[in-house]
Amino acid sequence: MAAPAEDTPVGRRLKNVKNIIIVCSGKGGVGKSSVSTQLALCLRASSPTARVAILDVDLTGPSIPRMLGLDGHPVHQSSDGWVPVYADGSEARLACMSVGFLLKKKEDSVVWRGPKKNAMIRQFLSDVRWGDLDYLVVDTPPGTSDEHLSLVEHLAPVHSRLSAVIVTTPQAVALLDALKCLSFTRATSLPVLGVIENMSGYVCPCCGEISNVFSTGGGEAMASREGIPFLGSLPIDTELVTLLDASDVSKAEDTASTSDGEVRSFRLLENYEKTPTASLFKTIAEQITRTLASRQSEGDVAIQQTA
Repeated sequence: MAAPAEDTPVGRRLKNVKNIIIVCSGKGGVGKSSVSTQLALCLRASSPTARVAILDVDLTGPSIPRMLGLDGHPVHQSSDGWVPVYADGSEARLACMSVGFLLKKKEDSVVWRGPKKNAMIRQFLSDVRWGDLDYLVVDTPPGTSDEHLSLVEHLAPVHSRLSAVIVTTPQAVALLDALKCLSFTRATSLPVLGVIENMSGYVCPCCGEISNVFSTGGGEAMASREGIPFLGSLPIDTELVTLLDASDVSKAEDTASTSDGEVRSFRLLENYEKTPTASLFKTIAEQITRTLASRQSEGDVAIQQTA
């Protein structure tokens, strides 16, 4: 007899993870990793006790460690599995796991075929000591291929806690690929929390005014047409780009010791909240948390009715 879904390695490891949010896009270069990073930061800031983790399954282009200022950090093995890298020191409320931590040199390429990618994703889900989490944010690569199929397959034991956020830019080419991503979520019965239109306009670094250098409104129109929520638009923000792309040298100054690491994390969140994009993304994060809370309440009611 097959084991119950919750008794699988992934099911056991993720049994205390309340919500899993897969951030995806059909096209590369739309800022999906920056959206994932901002989502993790905002979810952590949403409550004094919120515990968040971000899993980077963009195996050939891992960028989350750099965006969180964690480049060069090693992954430690414990008796209970891999220990994720914590972006906030001893507070341990923002964890991160990425293949970027496993490379000997950060410029090393990952030249893997599908089976090895599949094995790596399975190991991330079943062998990492995730612990109790309110949110696990999963940053995915472009497209709808090996990594996405492996992810959904391995997360089948916790499918009721899965949802997706689709990231696009306003241009027609990106929207076409976003539709393919939406088709993937429907084919795999993955609930969509909504669409984020990234790079919609440009924030002037001098006056803060937003100018529509490129087209805008495409993501909202697509969401309306497809009957899914539109979460909001995010402009190109040079302050945000500078913060997330800060050099290793500038961030290393704040990681000399454990106590300094805690200060660095506070500074990262504090500096992020000063960017023009932060207030916009806070609204997006609030919509997401409300939707997830509503689904949780509906699920609890359904369980009580069938008990």
